[in-house]
Amino acid sequence: MTDAIVADGLRKAYDETVALDGVSFAVGEADVFALIGPNGAGKTTLVRALTGTVDPDAGTAELLGSSPAAASKERLGVLPQSFSPPARLSAREVVSYYAGLYDDPRDVDEILAEVGVEESADTWYENLSGGQQRRVCLGATLVNDPDVLFLDEPTTGIDPAGRRTLWDRIETLAAGGTTVLLTTHDMAEAERLADRVGLLSGGELAAVGTPQELVRAHGGDRGVTVTVDGDVEAAADALTDWATRTTGNRVILDGVDPQAIGEVVAALDDAGTSYTELAWAEPDLEDVYLSLTGEAFEGREAVPVDPAAD
Repeated sequence: MTDAIVADGLRKAYDETVALDGVSFAVGEADVFALIGPNGAGKTTLVRALTGTVDPDAGTAELLGSSPAAASKERLGVLPQSFSPPARLSAREVVSYYAGLYDDPRDVDEILAEVGVEESADTWYENLSGGQQRRVCLGATLVNDPDVLFLDEPTTGIDPAGRRTLWDRIETLAAGGTTVLLTTHDMAEAERLADRVGLLSGGELAAVGTPQELVRAHGGDRGVTVTVDGDVEAAADALTDWATRTTGNRVILDGVDPQAIGEVVAALDDAGTSYTELAWAEPDLEDVYLSLTGEAFEGREAVPVDPAAD
């Protein structure tokens, strides 16, 4: 398979702030690659370096077999994180304007239907909801039927129904042969859409792989978490049949299958232990990010975690 996007040792600094620090990866044709990281991780700078709008201080980028600056713009679609069309154009006029920039654009009404705004096609952009505005912007990036599509936080501000519509559309594009690179802070979005993900922290790639590979290698065990209303050490003593660890007012049982939850409950009841919550979960990409970077996601930010703290 030919690589549509290649980053090799990309580095970019703004004064004393290092935005990218030796980033290397490749994206094959028709693959979906997700860059995961909180605000400030370097995602937008990386997209700009790969699309030729920012020159890296070191390293090289390749897009469709050439430098990003030389790549055919007819074959590219780019949805920036901040994209503000004229407010007094209708949704149809916004997409039509961008269609007019290409020699052989797609049908505008067809695109509006694909991104789910056909019923608001004649509404001024400024009167659309935030989610509708974002969908119109996505539509504007699809008018040239791009071979490579860059999406920087594509579903920010979109309601759950609209998010699912865009996810379906991205999956359809990839199935049709479009290469997609998206940035996101949404772990569920990355797990659903991406063939491979890159975990970006402080301008460096902590790991690259399929979601399943990363979870298996770095996510830790599935297990049960018991939130205790009382003496957490006494609760741990009641659960000596399992490997346990404590943090704050919680007891964590690693490697416990869901079939064993009844036994855990029975052991707590036999010991007279009071607890407010018992939950079983499998590790996910958020656990992987915490394991590799020491940062836990909190909304759109990543919060450093002191491993010695409760």
